[in-house]
Amino acid sequence: MTERRDKALHAASFDMVAAVYDASRPSYPQQAADWLVPSSAVHVVDIGAGTGKFTRLLSDQRREIVAVDPSPHMLEVLASALPDVDVREGTAEQIPLDDDAVDAAICAQAWHWVDSDRASHEVGRVLRPGGTLGLVWNLRDERVDWVRELGIAMHADGDQFTDGVTAPDVREPFGAPDRVQFEWAAEYSAEGLLDLVRSRSYYAVMSPDDQRDTLAAVRELIQTHPQIVDREKIALPYVTVCFRYRRP
Repeated sequence: MTERRDKALHAASFDMVAAVYDASRPSYPQQAADWLVPSSAVHVVDIGAGTGKFTRLLSDQRREIVAVDPSPHMLEVLASALPDVDVREGTAEQIPLDDDAVDAAICAQAWHWVDSDRASHEVGRVLRPGGTLGLVWNLRDERVDWVRELGIAMHADGDQFTDGVTAPDVREPFGAPDRVQFEWAAEYSAEGLLDLVRSRSYYAVMSPDDQRDTLAAVRELIQTHPQIVDREKIALPYVTVCFRYRRP
C-alpha cells in the first residue's frame, strides 16, 4: 500500500514540472518508434504520453493518434505542440477508448508506474487482434564513469543502464516480447543538465533544502569531473531499450 501511495504521489508531481520536463527531457531515436510501431498501424494510442516526447515521433498524415495521460498540465503542453492529436485524460488501467480501437499501443517511460495486471488486460482490450504493444525506456548509460556519478548526485535510481535490463512485467493476453536497444547521446549545456534534474518527479516533492543540495552536487560534478569539465556542450549517453508484444 505504501509503495502504491508513493507511486501516486510521484506521478501526480509531474503536474508541477510539465514545462521543464518538456524542455529538458530527451526525445527518443526515430528508429525506436519505427521498430515499435508497424508501418501499417493507422490508429495508435500513446499511453502515459506526458508532454508528447514520443508522440512527436508517431505523428504523420496517415495516422490517427490518441494521447492519454493522467496529468492535465502535461497534456496542455502536448496539445499546444501537437494540435492535431486527440488528447484525453486517462491511465493505462483506464484507457478512454472502445474495445478493439487501435492497431498499436505505446507506453514510453511509463510502464513502471502502472498496475501491470490491470494495465495488460486494459491494453489487450483496446488493441485489435494482432495489434502491437510497445514499451520503451531511455536509460542513462552508467557504464560511463561521469554518468554513474551523475546518477548518484541526482539521487536517480531505476532509469540507468549498466549491463542489461530485465523484461518488464506484462501479463495476459501478451506473451514473451521481442527486444532491441539503441545507443545514442543527447546534448546538454550545464544548465540544461540541471534542468534535467529539476524535471524529475522525486525532485518536485523534495524539501527546498534537499533540492538545493541535489543541484549543488550536480553542479559540482559538472565543474570538476575530468570527462566533462569546461565543456560548452555535454553529450549524455543513453541506451534506449524497446520491448514489442503482440496481442494474439
